[in-house]
Amino acid sequence: MSQKTITIMTPCYNEEENVLNVYNQVREVMVGIGKYEYEHLFIDNSSQDNTVAILKMIAADDPNVKIIVNSRNFGHIRSPIHALFQSRGDCVISIVADLQDPPPMIADMIREWENGAYCVLGIKRTSEENSLMFWLRKQYYRLAERLSSIETIQNYTGFGLYDRKVVELVRSFDDPYPYFRGMIAEIGLPTVKLLYDQPARKFGITKNNWYTLYDIGMLGIINHSKVPLRLATFAGFLGAGLSFVIALGYLLAKLLFWSTFTVGVAPMIIGLFFIQSLMLVFLGIMGEYVGAIYTQLQHRPYAVELTRVNFESGFGYPKPNPVALNGITSGNPLVVAATTNIASPS
Repeated sequence: MSQKTITIMTPCYNEEENVLNVYNQVREVMVGIGKYEYEHLFIDNSSQDNTVAILKMIAADDPNVKIIVNSRNFGHIRSPIHALFQSRGDCVISIVADLQDPPPMIADMIREWENGAYCVLGIKRTSEENSLMFWLRKQYYRLAERLSSIETIQNYTGFGLYDRKVVELVRSFDDPYPYFRGMIAEIGLPTVKLLYDQPARKFGITKNNWYTLYDIGMLGIINHSKVPLRLATFAGFLGAGLSFVIALGYLLAKLLFWSTFTVGVAPMIIGLFFIQSLMLVFLGIMGEYVGAIYTQLQHRPYAVELTRVNFESGFGYPKPNPVALNGITSGNPLVVAATTNIASPS
């Protein structure tokens, strides 16, 4: 029986201060385990700093490091899923480059996989991020849970181990703009959840903003729920009934107090603005669903690759010594003043 193989997958964008650190920490864990051949696949989303140059220096020393460089920034959803489908291991472990997913948990995940789990998911118990943001995220997860037609996974960001069977099932969805976390919940294979305390980012700044958070948040709702659409219908019926009752009340008041009761303009203006704002909200919700359908019909590729590095080499065992560039090891932030010419794909 051939030895099982493992792919560690790390998406990155402008992470020059972190990629060496995450590489060395992952390698240290794999050295400690010792019995698996592995590859560490970095997919770079067209970074504007020295991330690619640093990755190429690491890859030159370690053939287990594979690199995909995208031709442009394909976003925080399409690029990672492209890397997932390029992985070759019997299982894939997704871990972010900013070290907010703790690499030592990889050993625990592999142990649970050995015991028969198809998915081993990292679940945030606490976080050192901004307390308001952590609270808002928890409220979103609860809202998504209530709206969803399936049981979703709370406080789960994608950090986890996925058996090859799970990867192929995700591929079978054939979704050009996938909500990966929802797919894992949809598949429903035996899953183990490991709790962890998320550390704060030490180096660099987050690449997420309010728009990207809204994008993935709305995607998570519309992909697994028809409730927002039905709320629009219910609100229409409720508004029609309420309007009828108010109109009847005004009619009775006018008949009973003909000479003293005046309707006035203010209630009409307030009611008009309320109805119009309600219509715009639900028009926006319907637009999200239409946009999702439009994306499905376009069916564009997840990413276009500019170049690949080390894919001609196979799997191997990790080296025992850490990689150091310019005398700097993984314990410190690293900025390499280097440029690299990225060749066009042949």
